[in-house]
This record gives sequence, C-alpha cells and structure tokens, in this order.
Amino acid sequence: MTSGNPIVPKPMIVGRAALIVVDIQKSGFMPRPKTSRLEFMGDHIERNWRAKSVVDAARKAGIPVIFVQEAHRDNLIDFGRELDGSESIHCLESSPGTPFPVEEMEMRSDDLRITKRRYSVFYGTEMEILLKAVKAETLFFVGGFTDVCIHYSFVDAHQGDYYCRVIEDCVSGSGQAAHDAALVAMEYLQAGARRSAQEVIDAFAGQVVAA
Repeated sequence: MTSGNPIVPKPMIVGRAALIVVDIQKSGFMPRPKTSRLEFMGDHIERNWRAKSVVDAARKAGIPVIFVQEAHRDNLIDFGRELDGSESIHCLESSPGTPFPVEEMEMRSDDLRITKRRYSVFYGTEMEILLKAVKAETLFFVGGFTDVCIHYSFVDAHQGDYYCRVIEDCVSGSGQAAHDAALVAMEYLQAGARRSAQEVIDAFAGQVVAA
C-alpha cells in the first residue's frame, strides 16, 4: 500500500478558460454506420446535444469556443497510419457527415475553427496560436472519441502545462469500456479533471471575462 500526501485538486478554472469542441460534426447527430468495426456508445447524439448547452453557457460567459473538425482528403493521402488499427475510412471531405455542425451548434461566422488530420487537436494545427491569442490556461473538452481524440488532445494539453478538464457526460467513446478507461487515465494526469456538464455550466456562469 502506498502512502504520501493526499491529492488536492486544483480549482476547476485557473486563469482564463477555453472550451474545445472536438470532432462534433454533422455525423455526430446521425446514427452510427452499421458497417463500422467499432462498438460505439448508444447515446452519442444525446451527449452532443448536451455539449451544445455547454457551448451556449461558454458564449454567454464570454469564454472562447474553438470548434475542431477532423477531415481527410478523398484520395486518402493524409490518413497515414490511422487505418492500421480499429478504424475504417472516415471523415472524408466529400462525406455529408464531415462538415462542421453549423446548424446544430448554431455556429457563428466568426467562430474559431480548426481542421485537423490527426487525432490530437494540437498535431499539425494552429491550436497553440489560438490558445495563446485568447490567453487560455484552463481547457475544457467535449466531443469524441473519449478514448482517442479527446484523450490524446488532453495529454498534449497536459504536457503543454494547461489545466485540463473533460466534461464526461459530453464526450462519447468508441465503446463504453474504452470511454471509461480513458476517463480514468485523464483523471490520473490531473486530479479533478472529470467534470459534469451542469457543474461546468454553473462555473461558467460565475466567470467574468475581461477584454
């Protein structure tokens, strides 16, 4: 049995916050394809709608929202090793499920948007530039998959010394077991990382963001 000082979680929000919406795209409001190799979680659409309530709360509080879309060229040239494992071809630029969920999330023309080719929102993107521009210190993640893009983005943010929070009822995994394991792994990195939509909405309501 190990011993030592108890873990004391940091406050939910340290400094300025930003909300990162990871891969909630048009397909996130459609039934999952039956041809997929993945198990999925049956309530992913409900979780994405719940994420919208967090987006709305962030907007009301003046907290920056960054929408991230995964997209791949139709000739598959930018998939790299992504198809070597469990995933099949997905998020092609020509697919009706790939675009940003403009109507569903009531996106605005001036929203911050990033398109990525890999799992992490940081890999080969301008995420760091945008986060520095909005002076963010605490990052909140919603979207999917919990065990893939959310987890890997969380780890990259953690290694970049950001305070990281995952809104666990606004993310969905490639399967329930993988989702649960990823949440445990993220909490391992930062105590207090796992948060619910309602407590985040309440916390955002108490924020006053200076210009």
